[in-house]
Amino acid sequence: MRELIDRLKQIRLVRKLVYAIVGVISYPGLVIINRIRITGTEHIEKLPRKNVLFVSNHQTYFADVITFLHIFCAVKWRKSNRLGIPYYLLNPFTNVHYVAAEETMRGSWVSKFFILAGGLTVKRTWRQGATEVRRGLDPSDTRKIERALSNSWVITFPQGTTKPFAPGRKGTALIIKKNRPIVIPVVINGFWRAFTKRGLSFKKKGSLLTVNFKEPLHIDYDAPTEVILEQLMDSIEQSRKYMMKVPHLAATFQAKPESAKS
Repeated sequence: MRELIDRLKQIRLVRKLVYAIVGVISYPGLVIINRIRITGTEHIEKLPRKNVLFVSNHQTYFADVITFLHIFCAVKWRKSNRLGIPYYLLNPFTNVHYVAAEETMRGSWVSKFFILAGGLTVKRTWRQGATEVRRGLDPSDTRKIERALSNSWVITFPQGTTKPFAPGRKGTALIIKKNRPIVIPVVINGFWRAFTKRGLSFKKKGSLLTVNFKEPLHIDYDAPTEVILEQLMDSIEQSRKYMMKVPHLAATFQAKPESAKS
C-alpha cells in the first residue's frame, strides 16, 4: 500500500486532483468562516524551483500545511499577500513537499489521502509504555527529504510538535548544512485558536489566521549545527528570547530552580 501511495504522489495529475479537492474543502474555513492575513509573499515570488526549504512553527497537524499550499498556488497565479477567489486550484502549484510524522499521517483515511499532496513521512517518535520519546531523523528519512529538495520545495517544522516553544531538532540544521538550500522562515498564528489539533474541524469561528513569510536567511553553512538551529528557532520566533516575551511563560521559567533551567 505504501509503495502504491509513493507512486501515485509522483504523478502530477494525481497531485493536482488532490490539491483541488483539499483546496475546495478547506478554502471556506480559511477565508469565509475565519479571516486570513498573509504577508511577505514577495519573498517567494522569484524563488528557484528546487532546493528551497520553508521552516515554520507548527500549530495544527494539517491546517498549517494546507494554508501554505493555498498560498503557493495563489502566488503562482500572481496574487500578492491574498488568496482571493480560488481559481488557482484549476492549475495548482504542486512542486512542493512537506515533512510530517508517520505516526500522524497513518491515523485516518483523510491523512492517508493527504499524503498524495506531497507528504514526506518520517519516524520522529517512539513510545516506551505511555511515554513519548523524542529522537532525531532516521537516516533513510533524511535521504527522503534530500531527494525532495533536489527537485522541489520542502516545508518542514523544526520542532516536530504543535507545542509552542518546544526545542528544535538538529536534523533540520544538519540537512541545511549538507544541502545548502535557500531557507525561508515562516511564522504563523491563530491556527491553534481556530482549529482542533488535527486541523480538520473548527474550534473557534471568526479567528484571525496570520502567515508571515520572512526574507531568506543569511546562513553560514559551515557554522556548527547548534548555531544554525538557534538561528532557525529565532527566525520562526520560537526561541527562548521570544518565549520570554510571553508573560505567563516567562514567569514560569523564572520561577524554576537554576538546576531545572540548565
